[in-house]
Amino acid sequence: MRFISIFTYERTDRLPTEAEMASMGELIKEGMKAGWLIECEGVHFGTTGVRVHKGADGKVMVTDGPFSETKEVLGGYALLNATSKEEAVEYTRHFLDHVVQGTWEIYQLFEMPTGEEQ
Repeated sequence: MRFISIFTYERTDRLPTEAEMASMGELIKEGMKAGWLIECEGVHFGTTGVRVHKGADGKVMVTDGPFSETKEVLGGYALLNATSKEEAVEYTRHFLDHVVQGTWEIYQLFEMPTGEEQ
């Protein structure tokens, strides 16, 4: 099963230090080598994004960030390969050892069945 783990944190406008980047880099290398980490990326100051929203009236609205009402910003994501939600939680715990503070949310990804599985 694949899961996406999304990192949010309180806005700091501070880039990670070299030590923090090196520490996270080692975790990413280890996770990829072990096979539980598929992909991982950070987001450059998650306040500068764009929201694209489709309302009930069918209109699409585009709003540029920063979003003043947002207290937490997107910090990054990780795609995980795990046999269960519990295993995905255990893998995500490793990331918490490498950040000052923040929250990781985990969601199982829907995988379309291939013709081979029928």
